[in-house]
Amino acid sequence: MDATDLDYRARTRSGCIPPELVSRLLEHGHIDVVELHAGRGEWFCALAWARLLGEQDRQADALEVLAPYLATGWWTAVVAVAELLEGWGRVDEAIEITRVRMEAGHPMALESYTRLLARHGRADEAFTLLLPHIGELSLGTLVDVAAAAGRDEEAAALVSARTEHRCSDFPWCCRGLDRDTAIGVLAKIRERQGRIDEAIALLRTSTMLLNNREQLAALLARHGRLDELRATAATDDSRYAVQQLARLLEERSDVEGAIAAYRQADGLVAHDPNSAFEVAQFLARHGRGNEAIDVMRLQADIRNGDDWILHALSELYLGQGRPEDGLAHLDALAAARGGEEYWDLYWIRLPLIAARDGVDEAIAQARCHPESATWYAALHLAELLVGAGRTEEAVAVLRPHAPANRHDLAGYLIDLGRIEEAVAVLHQDRPRPPQPSATAWSDEPPF
Repeated sequence: MDATDLDYRARTRSGCIPPELVSRLLEHGHIDVVELHAGRGEWFCALAWARLLGEQDRQADALEVLAPYLATGWWTAVVAVAELLEGWGRVDEAIEITRVRMEAGHPMALESYTRLLARHGRADEAFTLLLPHIGELSLGTLVDVAAAAGRDEEAAALVSARTEHRCSDFPWCCRGLDRDTAIGVLAKIRERQGRIDEAIALLRTSTMLLNNREQLAALLARHGRLDELRATAATDDSRYAVQQLARLLEERSDVEGAIAAYRQADGLVAHDPNSAFEVAQFLARHGRGNEAIDVMRLQADIRNGDDWILHALSELYLGQGRPEDGLAHLDALAAARGGEEYWDLYWIRLPLIAARDGVDEAIAQARCHPESATWYAALHLAELLVGAGRTEEAVAVLRPHAPANRHDLAGYLIDLGRIEEAVAVLHQDRPRPPQPSATAWSDEPPF
């Protein structure tokens, strides 16, 4: 095994059995297949099999399964083994394998090692280890370890020094630890110390960073500061405060109040499709599906080429049992565009046709589209067929397009019990990771 190859295949989900299909194999009872491929370089099979062995109290066998992966030095395998050992109560061993990688200079090992120490009564030691590396690692790690060590004030002093920094060349001048980020971290410490007013005041000085706006809104909601949250929602042009206000009111069973909060942000909802989608989902969740349709229909009229908006609208029409109205709306938009639709918009109507006229009619109409023979159209046709319990036909639709549709095709083959075929499909595309170039630059893509 090679760490670079393992990492490339795990990150790209290519040439391997991905985790969602490993889960599918296990759900269908194919434990023997997972065990077999765990010993054939299939990382996600090995991890799942090791976890199962651990649950059966066969820890030695589990470690033996992962040993070849761990021997490559691949960091993902190190983390996985450490997590298993920790979960089994073998904390000293988990700490040791992480320490070895840290001392070898692995860039991610210090944070993992210190967090592990902090979780098991050695937080003071972990905090001391982190101190020389301020500026090289995430402030979040320092702050979390400081909490376990009872050294919040020391951490606050270190973070406060960063709040004076004025960026001259973000992020290079400060490794991303700019003033606004430091303020957000310091506010987290103050909230943890129970100094809520101070945390709020800090975040109010740093509203340029969207993360801090979100943090402020969440903080106000967590502490039930309803009036302050209302005031923030009235002046905040992002959707965070309105969203938190509506959620807080919903948790308090004040559905009408939550809807009113959204309604008061009509300008935001009209101009921000993400906010409109949240409103629509909220309305649908509380039995007001027709109002939800009105909200998304307005967005579809404003942005009639945005496929995700049309998809959300169509889902709402389906949920309300109104497929014919959904199709009428899509037909009107298509007519406004000259009657032609690319597949990325056309496919949205297929579930509506299926709901109104049946799957066969939806498939027949789809076959008339100029892009119906493409790999991406095949995905949607297969989904319709599977939804109707016609998985064999879905496989026949996807088969000519492998390996482009390999994960979907393999998943359906697993459902049919055709495991060897499924694995063969997944291994059709088994790329090697890009090799480092001898030149300083390359015009080849990194994937």
